Amino acid sequence: MLSNPHDFITEYLTESGLGETLAELIGAAILIVLALALAWVVDFVTKRILMTWVRRFAAKTATQWDNAMVEARVPDRLAHIAPAVVIYAAAPLVFPVREAIVSLIQRVVMAFVIFTVALAINAALGTIVEVLRHSSRWRRAPVKTYVQVAQIVLVVLTLVLIVSRLMDRSPWALLSGIGALTAVIMLVFKDSILGFVASVQLSTNDMVRRGDWIEMPKYGADGDVIDISLNTVKVQNWDKTVSTIPTYQLMQDAMKNWRGMSESGGRRIKRALYIDMNSIKFCNEEMLRRFEQIDLLRDYLHEKREEVEATNRARHDDDMPTNFRRLTNVGTFRAYLVAYLRAHPKIHNDMTFLVRQLQPGDRGLPIEIYVFSNDQDWGRYESIQADLFDHFLAVLPEFDLRVFQLPSSADLPGAAAAAVAS
Repeated sequence: MLSNPHDFITEYLTESGLGETLAELIGAAILIVLALALAWVVDFVTKRILMTWVRRFAAKTATQWDNAMVEARVPDRLAHIAPAVVIYAAAPLVFPVREAIVSLIQRVVMAFVIFTVALAINAALGTIVEVLRHSSRWRRAPVKTYVQVAQIVLVVLTLVLIVSRLMDRSPWALLSGIGALTAVIMLVFKDSILGFVASVQLSTNDMVRRGDWIEMPKYGADGDVIDISLNTVKVQNWDKTVSTIPTYQLMQDAMKNWRGMSESGGRRIKRALYIDMNSIKFCNEEMLRRFEQIDLLRDYLHEKREEVEATNRARHDDDMPTNFRRLTNVGTFRAYLVAYLRAHPKIHNDMTFLVRQLQPGDRGLPIEIYVFSNDQDWGRYESIQADLFDHFLAVLPEFDLRVFQLPSSADLPGAAAAAVAS
């Protein structure tokens, strides 16, 4: 009694007049063709029918995971396992007396299955990154870094399993041999290991997220973080160039993160007006009457004049003017700046608010404005800042003050004429 199709075909061909060796070869060839044809049919049914059903099912569901898996061709990759199983099962039937050939075919098929599953898992990991990137909860987490670590582990395990299948040895024996190569592995994957450790620290301490504005002059980086991976962080600078920074360098070098500014609701304005010190003087009565016509100063001057007069009444018999309190034009100008900024709709009054006098120098007396705008948009912020200082520079002469600037070529003829006239 014939035990398998190979014996049946060989017996039939032998009875037809073919030699036994030729009959075995032809029988094996026929079975190989039949096995490949069956594998093709199974592949066709799996990919064209079953996969079509999977795609339709994914399209009908409300979740995004299945759609992303289909787009990443995870089911398509897994579909290649079906024809491989056919070939694995058909090998003993095609070569019933060739155990070495059957073993080789089955080992190659198993290696192919392992490789196919690894490709599907790798595609699924990539899908996790894309889906979580669009999630409000996980958008700023360094998911890509952890996925890349998983992909490295997947590659190592896949290589170990494939080699162990092809060599017909236990994977544990190969893994134990890898221990001797630890130093080499540490050298090869040094940047990846440092990057992974840095990524964990950055994530744990919430130091950098995608979308943060960071500044690292050493690497020419000044812009938004667009990608955080295992080995590199990509920063799109404001001139639209992209700087690439090793991830572990974020822990080793100085980095400025502007996220605090973004989350605070304000953006700092810190700029100084340089007053020509030759224009600073005490206010006389005519000047005070003129300043009282300014709405923003009326209450301030009324209160301040009462305070000064109350102090000076105690010195009514003193003939030395220096011993009396008097208002100055620069002090009144500072009060005007405070009132103007307090009334401005684009200034954040709940954050640091300073109009201060800095140390005088060779460029005059600096009056620094240190406030925050309530609009963080770069373009509108610059416009607000420019409008403020346009007004401050233009209003200075109303207080009999001059802004300091170095002489230009246009000033030299006038200075020469004044010197000749004197």
